[in-house]
Amino acid sequence: MSVTDELIIEPRSGRPADACVFILHGLGADGHDFEPLVPALGLPDDLDVRFILPHAPRLPVTINGGMTMPAWYDILEANLDRRVDEAQLKASAERIQDLIRAQIAQGVPAERIIVAGFSQGGAVAYQAALTFPERLGGLLAMSTYLATADSLEPAEANRELPIEIHHGNVDPVVPEALGQAARDRLEAQGHPVHYRQYPMAHAVCPQQVADIGRWLAARLAR
Repeated sequence: MSVTDELIIEPRSGRPADACVFILHGLGADGHDFEPLVPALGLPDDLDVRFILPHAPRLPVTINGGMTMPAWYDILEANLDRRVDEAQLKASAERIQDLIRAQIAQGVPAERIIVAGFSQGGAVAYQAALTFPERLGGLLAMSTYLATADSLEPAEANRELPIEIHHGNVDPVVPEALGQAARDRLEAQGHPVHYRQYPMAHAVCPQQVADIGRWLAARLAR
């Protein structure tokens, strides 16, 4: 699995970042997919947040006829169980954890780092954030599923990590039932989860963008 660069958006204030938000894109996209989201969030001017939007490597994807495309891991079957290549998923999660460690080394406190992901990126975000050994600031899972539900071993430091789950109620790609299953599984394990449903398909809608902005501002407020 090759590793590619990351799109990094520094704080618009020009001041050094004291918080960081990772956003992981979905299958077939790249980090630029969520670049327009950053200014649309309407974050307060006094929040010095660095956004890091990593690009997934290019991999053959079984459900797409073996076509090579940007992917965090191979999807083996397009069914409700979403059978995936867990080794690749976990390798992608470890890559994100290495990027998180790099931010901590640069002076950003772990508790001011948030991991977000959409669809495939959300599955990686779940794994990366919940198994990270230091307490993070939050986890945002958008239109996604808990692909590693049966093997996930959360780190003690993040057993109370605030988790925000967003899903469209007419999503034909990742049915909402998978988002709800992730919520139920995490709540049963004692994780604090807040679930939001939107009238949309496999996408991001304006109301959701506003909600994300408010959530990030609340999580990162000093």
